[in-house]
Amino acid sequence: MSVRPVDVVRGLYDRFEEIFCVTCVGVMVACLMLQVGTRWVTGAGVAWTEELSRFAFLWTVFSAAALVAKQGAHVRISAHFLLLPVKYRFYFRMFTDSLWVIFNLYVAWISWEVISGALDFPERSPTLQIIRAYVEMIIPCGFILMSWRIVEGYFVRWRKGTTYSIVEEQIGAGRD
Repeated sequence: MSVRPVDVVRGLYDRFEEIFCVTCVGVMVACLMLQVGTRWVTGAGVAWTEELSRFAFLWTVFSAAALVAKQGAHVRISAHFLLLPVKYRFYFRMFTDSLWVIFNLYVAWISWEVISGALDFPERSPTLQIIRAYVEMIIPCGFILMSWRIVEGYFVRWRKGTTYSIVEEQIGAGRD
């Protein structure tokens, strides 16, 4: 049985955040292990490993935020949902998620303005000499990806006819 290219692309799309987070964490751990090993053996560190691990950590945090949004696992206060029937829980959840998406897009816009200004006068990282604006580009990208995954979650549930499941899964309650 052969694997179709469409299935490979779909799998990469569906697991993008997981793959990216694992790669970033792997880079971070490898850099820190190299740093510790080098310090243990020679008594001196390798400067670029510290810088690269910090960059990998930053990229991990923002891509993991998108992963958590995709899975609907962000920390949120949901006790107030119990006071409402499932139908109203859904609309209230939709309203709060809309506010979340608007906030994300606002932060992405503001951070993009800051980064585009930083590209006009590039600042290089001390050791790797990478333009820092390229590293910080994860901030608007992460917020946009987070917003995309939130909206995509609603769209997928709507296509499957399971839109109310978003509040039923969260609360663990059936339809009222």
